[in-house]
Amino acid sequence: MHPVSLTTPPLSLYVHLPWCVRKCPYCDFNSHEGRGALPFDAYVDALLADLDFDLPLAWGRTIHSVFFGGGTPSLFPPEFIDRFLQGASSRLRFAPGCEITLETNPGTAEHGRFELYRAAGVNRLSFGIQSFDDDCLKRLGRIHDSGEAEAAVKLAQDAGFDNFNLDLMYALPGQTLAMAERDLERAFALQPAHISHYQLTLEPNTVFAARPPRDIPDDDASWDIQEHCQAMLAQAGYGQYEVSAYARAGRQCLHNLNYWQFGDYLGIGAGAHGKITLGAEQTILRRWKVKHPTQYLARAGHAEAIGGDDRIDPARRPFEYMLNTLRLVDGFSLTAFEARTGLDRQTIAMQLAQAVSAGWLAIDGDRVRPTELGRRFTNDVIELFLDDSASHAAGAHEVAGYTIV
Repeated sequence: MHPVSLTTPPLSLYVHLPWCVRKCPYCDFNSHEGRGALPFDAYVDALLADLDFDLPLAWGRTIHSVFFGGGTPSLFPPEFIDRFLQGASSRLRFAPGCEITLETNPGTAEHGRFELYRAAGVNRLSFGIQSFDDDCLKRLGRIHDSGEAEAAVKLAQDAGFDNFNLDLMYALPGQTLAMAERDLERAFALQPAHISHYQLTLEPNTVFAARPPRDIPDDDASWDIQEHCQAMLAQAGYGQYEVSAYARAGRQCLHNLNYWQFGDYLGIGAGAHGKITLGAEQTILRRWKVKHPTQYLARAGHAEAIGGDDRIDPARRPFEYMLNTLRLVDGFSLTAFEARTGLDRQTIAMQLAQAVSAGWLAIDGDRVRPTELGRRFTNDVIELFLDDSASHAAGAHEVAGYTIV
């Protein structure tokens, strides 16, 4: 083995805005129903104080993407998004053309708002549509109907947004293959740059987990829907680049790509998670903030706002790296593995050989890609790289605050 050093990867900024109008029964994100007037001003103050506290982790580095996730970030009026972005860009260098995404719920869209978000610097939107079937939307607890969803997208287009994502779920209660097909057809008609298409899963600590709907499609039916919809997406010009992400050429979500490529990100806001490579110390730090908005508002800017710090020791890094990169259709390069883990590629040679033997991975020179079979058994492939000490890392990763859109 030859000596390898950790190299600092690109840096993103994740901003968590925790409130929503109503908690959906399938949602396991750190979201809280807003009751009464929300403390927009105080929360932006807290975000900037939180950012100030974390700045020493990122001195001199450039932000390549910003993502406002939630909750429902579009509950925040544009002037508060503007104030935060002005404050953040005065503290950190934003790359030219920095991708800035705002998640939006069609039920909170108002005429004129999108123009103001655009003026504030937001240049990409992610719409939480989930389905264009009104009965499915009701059963999912969504606050919008299909007409409002289409109207919201058209308002954004009128405001000049052409880079936007539509979030769609499949294997919904009562959903047939024909219904899933119609959802995609209605999405295509709106000409999004990006579509997130993912299966409904019953996550722990959700209403659906406690009281599962009776008529969720079984595994075979879900797989049929997935295969059929993947073919539809490809035919419509949306290339799959990640397990649940499809984009027109050049329109992949740069923020989420940075997650999947084991890049770095500062995480600010209630319950937000970050991952930072500390080159001088040759270590990787995961940091997360306290989850409840009331506690966060009281503690932001102080050490008490940190929910935890976890340094990823070398034995756990292969698992953490694969947990991200093997979601990508294009996989990873062995050179990138060395740079982003600080480990020689020989440390994973045995596991790679096992995965190739099982038909799960293919290696072409420096590039390692999951095969079609490997993409069906992603969890099994990743488990090959699981060190005994990595078990608690998996738990941390499950609540890492990723918003995959």
